[in-house]
Amino acid sequence: MGKHVEVLLPQSVHNKHVTYRYEYYKHPEPRVMGHGRDLYAQSKDGNTFPVEVSLSHYQINDQTFVIAFVIDITVRKKQETLVLQQKAELEKITSEIKKMNIELEQTVGDRTKMLREALKELEKSKEELNVAFENEKELSELKSGFVTMASHEFRTPLSTILSSAYLIEKYNETNLDPKVDKHVKRIKNAVGGMKNILEDFLSLGKLEEGLVHAKPERFTSVDFNGFIQSVISELEAMLKPGQTILYENVNEGNVWIDHYLLKNILINMVSNAIKFSLDDGKIRVITFVENNQLVLNIQDEGIGISDEDQQHLFERFFRAKNAANIQGTGLGLHIVVKYLELLDGRIKMNSTLNEGTTFTIYFPQPKDL
Repeated sequence: MGKHVEVLLPQSVHNKHVTYRYEYYKHPEPRVMGHGRDLYAQSKDGNTFPVEVSLSHYQINDQTFVIAFVIDITVRKKQETLVLQQKAELEKITSEIKKMNIELEQTVGDRTKMLREALKELEKSKEELNVAFENEKELSELKSGFVTMASHEFRTPLSTILSSAYLIEKYNETNLDPKVDKHVKRIKNAVGGMKNILEDFLSLGKLEEGLVHAKPERFTSVDFNGFIQSVISELEAMLKPGQTILYENVNEGNVWIDHYLLKNILINMVSNAIKFSLDDGKIRVITFVENNQLVLNIQDEGIGISDEDQQHLFERFFRAKNAANIQGTGLGLHIVVKYLELLDGRIKMNSTLNEGTTFTIYFPQPKDL
């Protein structure tokens, strides 16, 4: 077209390209232009676009001709730019991951160190706990052994005291002296209270040694009713002036229970109701079967138990604050719970201070009685 090749190039590179063109004519050789540089061409409307240029030359009649192969690489450049962006993002992500890995390794190292130290402390605590447990176990065995031995040893002199009190009471019948009778009753009551305390200690010792086992048997309604009434009759000697025990048996069918354990539970519960009730108070004992469970209900009109004390009532040796001046060991309810464990039973309590307490005990029953 008779125009210089610079017409195909952006205006900003015209001058430089003229110099490049003359230099190429001086030393022509096949090569790729712009190696390591970005080259751009210009279209008729003045827009520029990336290109790749290859040069070659030939001679005709001692005249040198140059051929330029120009390729539009816009699509490739876009792809390269996209690849470079993705590469940059990947490098950034890789850098962040490396940083996170370093931080994670540091954290894992710190946590591992802490865990080792914690395990070491735990192992040390475990050893200390084992030693303390063995010491506590040995102390408990010594205490139980001493209590059992002491209880056995005390029973003989107490029996002697009680026998002597009965003899004095008999000798006093012929020549009745109210003062002698009064003191004899005080002796008998004191000995009876002491015997109950010793029985609690002995029962607890047997339970802790695993010597007590449940041996349930079948009772008809009549036999069961007679059994409960006989136990209540024994307890009537403990009643304070004006106190009464009201018994009601709603059950008409057979029951399945260990009579020895039931007797001990009933004695503990009713004797507590007597001790913690005022004179002229009523104690109600109700038995019935419901939902395959034998239910024993003991109600009193006594001093009641505070909400705070109810949380600890079944613990060994626990005494409620308002019962400090009433004779007892704090073992009765703890022993009852131990007996219920042997019978798969459970106990519930509802109490209000200065109004009374109701204990409800459940004994599971076979379906085919």
